[in-house]
Amino acid sequence: MALTARKTEVRSPIADVRLSRRLAKDFKRNKYIYLMLLPVVVYYLIFHYGPMYGIQIAFKDFSPARGMWGSPWVGFQHFADFFNGYYFWRVMRNTFLLSLYSMIIAFPSSILLALLLNEVRSRVFKRTVQSVTYLPHFISMVVVVGMMVDFLSSRGLINQIVEWFGGKPIGFLTEPGWFRTLYIASGVWQGIGWGSIIYLAAIANIDPTLYEASRVDGAGRFRQMLHITLPGIMPTILILFILNMGSLLAVDVDKILLMYNPLIYETSDVIGTYVYRKGILQASYSYSTAVGLFNAVVNFIFLIMTNRLSRRMTETKLW
Repeated sequence: MALTARKTEVRSPIADVRLSRRLAKDFKRNKYIYLMLLPVVVYYLIFHYGPMYGIQIAFKDFSPARGMWGSPWVGFQHFADFFNGYYFWRVMRNTFLLSLYSMIIAFPSSILLALLLNEVRSRVFKRTVQSVTYLPHFISMVVVVGMMVDFLSSRGLINQIVEWFGGKPIGFLTEPGWFRTLYIASGVWQGIGWGSIIYLAAIANIDPTLYEASRVDGAGRFRQMLHITLPGIMPTILILFILNMGSLLAVDVDKILLMYNPLIYETSDVIGTYVYRKGILQASYSYSTAVGLFNAVVNFIFLIMTNRLSRRMTETKLW
């Protein structure tokens, strides 16, 4: 059996000195750009990487009185308790279904809006639609849920219309079956316009000569959209899809907590709300940290798998 010897690269001190000089020269030339980057780096170090020090309590029986180092190690006991717990399958099912419905309905809606706006020839109408669809993104989540409560309560506008047509009032906010519909619909209404900005920018970068050549060949506007516009923005779609898959189980907990009530726990209780109840309300810090760590690891696995699959099939990737 033939053996192939690999040459190991040995970096010379001269090369290291040259590299350090180039880095120093680049830093001196672009010092203001690096200075602008500094607040972002400090933010992530303090609020994202710094708190990772506390992950260790997921493997301990943490007690505030004993402190981080004084609490005893319990290994994977909290993870086993969560997997064997009564609420495990409920929170996993609800989290996965909300994320899946968002990927199926909310994610393509911004793409569809961008494609439709690209076909609009009237600039006034196009800008009006853009402004109307962008505005909900800037409305506070508290205000959005407050509007939903006002419109969908038992004596709200929607139920008054239902009664006016001879129907019975519907418990939109108290029936578990309505929760997912309201969550997804409000998310689409609030994010469709803002999400379309990226796709409109990607469409603007498509070579106009492609459209001219297709018109010469007799292609209509629908075929141009299908064979030029959509493939032209496909790399952008895949990148955003990969990023969304990296937060597949990280649903909007703030909105769920605002819509929350015990009557709809059956469909609204997700991993984030479960962590909130166990960690904040019941002070089970180690247990809630273990559940949150499990959620982060699963999201990370989805991100790696999606990126690898996209790289193999389309050569579009994050890294």
